[in-house]
Order: sequence, then structure tokens, then C-alpha cells
Amino acid sequence: MDPIRIAIIGIGKIARDQHVPAIRGNNAFSLAATVSPHDGGLTGVPHLASLDALLAEGPAVDAVALCTPPQVRYDLAAQALAKGIHVFLEKPPGATLAEVEALKAQADKVDATLFAAWHSRFAAGVAPARAWLSERRIEKVSIIWREDVRVWHPGQAWIWQPGGLGVFDPGINALSIVTHILPRPFFLKEATLVLPENRAAPIAADLHFRDTGGALIHMDLDWRQTGPQSWDIIIETDAGTLKLAHGGAVLTLPSGTEHGEDVEYPGFTAVSPH
Repeated sequence: MDPIRIAIIGIGKIARDQHVPAIRGNNAFSLAATVSPHDGGLTGVPHLASLDALLAEGPAVDAVALCTPPQVRYDLAAQALAKGIHVFLEKPPGATLAEVEALKAQADKVDATLFAAWHSRFAAGVAPARAWLSERRIEKVSIIWREDVRVWHPGQAWIWQPGGLGVFDPGINALSIVTHILPRPFFLKEATLVLPENRAAPIAADLHFRDTGGALIHMDLDWRQTGPQSWDIIIETDAGTLKLAHGGAVLTLPSGTEHGEDVEYPGFTAVSPH
């Protein structure tokens, strides 16, 4: 079977660090082209300035991976789906839920795949954590997600603009894990956001949730941490404490620690619907 020809739309840090090696590391895919008006692309890979140019001039592609800021993602996804091209959406899949629902309906009409990249759910410790928690009573949850925005989003002004989500851009990774591993739904009860002057998105947030069984969930998001970064989820249960560290890569159970590998992007390229 010929490999699936993928074009990466938006060649920023996440595309270069994760998408390119994941595509090149899987024989089921080939990197057919890159698209960006601001970047020169990759050596040896056809590069175009816009999706319009790619669709008009080629090369032919079967799928696109949208690694653009979320504010412009809907129009690009809709344009690709209109041509029957499969679409991979980086997280968050859109600036609003309504955009994503509209794209889902469009994909269904043309029988194309629309795949949202909740990559943190593929971290090594997440699946065993979900299995272990399925038989436990949740008593308390603490989420500490603190990192340095200057390291992970250097020079990226879009994150501070309306729709850019600010600190919720990394925070959504934590939420994607917690909503996947906790056995009961939970709801936001209180939130305090910290917005820098002349910015439209928060740099920090303190959130309080409660699940349908009454368990309290606290989330501490901050983009101002220097030195070692904190991506930890601590869950107290009737059978002891579970901890997911390093963004879900390292799982600690009352019986001991299970270390994992960095398999997030290679993991979901292996299971993405084709």
C-alpha cells in the first residue's frame, strides 16, 4: 500500500519538534509538502506559501496536519475537507466548540477523517492510570501545570491574542488527560485568571472543579515558571495516591513507579484512522 501523503500546514516549533519526526518515523506516511507564509520549509520537501497554492499547484496530498494557531484553523480545515482531504487538527482543535462541531459535520458529509490531536492522552502512563482509577473512589485531585512560556512558545504573539488561549494552550494537555482518566465527569465551580497588561489571554489560572461524586479537583496553571518544569497530576483515592509526572510519562502507584517513553506523537500516528 502506498503511504498516506501528508502536508503540514504551519511550520512552527510543534511541527518541527513532533510532527516531522513522527511522520518520517512511520512508513505508513510520507511528508509530501509543507505550507507557511512565514517559514522557508524543510530541505528537500516541497514548500508553498498557502493552502490555496498547494491545492492549485500540488503536489497531491491525501491529508493535512494543521499546526497553525487555533484562530485560523477552521477556514483551513473546511477548505481541505471541501476537497475530500483528511484533516489532522493540532490541539486545541479550534478556537470554539462550535467550529469543531461544524467541521465534524462537514467531514461526515464527504466521508473524510477529522482527527483531533489530544497527544497527551498517549503519554505512557495515561492508559494504565485510567485502568487503575476505574476501580477506585476518587477523593481529591491536584493538577500542577507550570512551565516557562519563553521556552515553549518563543516569539509566538498569537497566544496572547483573542482565541490564542494563553496558559490554557498547555493547560488543555492536562485537562485532556484528566477528563480521560477520571471515572466521573467534573465541572468548573470557580476560576481566577491572571492577565498581563495589554494582553487578551491569561498567563496564569487557578481553577476549582468538582466531580459528580463530590470530589474536589484543583488546577494550578502558570506560564512563569523557570528552571525545572512541572507537569503533575496527583489523585488521592480510597486505595492510595496515584501520581502522573512529566506530562503523563511517569506513573507512580502505591505499589511503585512505572517509567514510560516519549511516545505521544508516534503513538497517535500509529492509531489514527486512515
